[in-house]
Amino acid sequence: MTVNGRLQSFLLGHDFAATQTLADVLRERLGLTGLKIACDEGACGACTVIMDGRAVLSCMILAVEAAGHEVLTIEGLAGDDPVVKAFACQCEPGHGTALQCGFCTPGAVMTAKAFLDENPDPTLDEVKEALAGNLCRCGCYQGIAQAVLAAARGRAGT
Repeated sequence: MTVNGRLQSFLLGHDFAATQTLADVLRERLGLTGLKIACDEGACGACTVIMDGRAVLSCMILAVEAAGHEVLTIEGLAGDDPVVKAFACQCEPGHGTALQCGFCTPGAVMTAKAFLDENPDPTLDEVKEALAGNLCRCGCYQGIAQAVLAAARGRAGT
């Protein structure tokens, strides 16, 4: 598989077991700890990565299923990526911050990035629907939605 633009080769049974998830391999074998494993059952979105352009829950995909695919983690995003910048800058009065403890942030950023790649000019309702699978224990949902809208504006150059 290609991870963050680099080809990674693994030997099944030697480097990881057939039952290991993509989340485990990314974190434990490659040291990509930006993605978080929280619920480990596909319910929270903390482990979201982008595989072949689509946001996926890496805790629900076996590592062997990622063979031959392109995987992008939060570590693979540039610091000046519009989505990253929008999340970091969001503190608009009345909407609050896009992050507080930061545990959900990598998953929300990756979900937002994949969503904006498909829908570069979303409405607030579309943003809310796209991020419905990403849980935030701190309740920063309004700030997260505003960050995604700001990222869309940033990508459009407005």
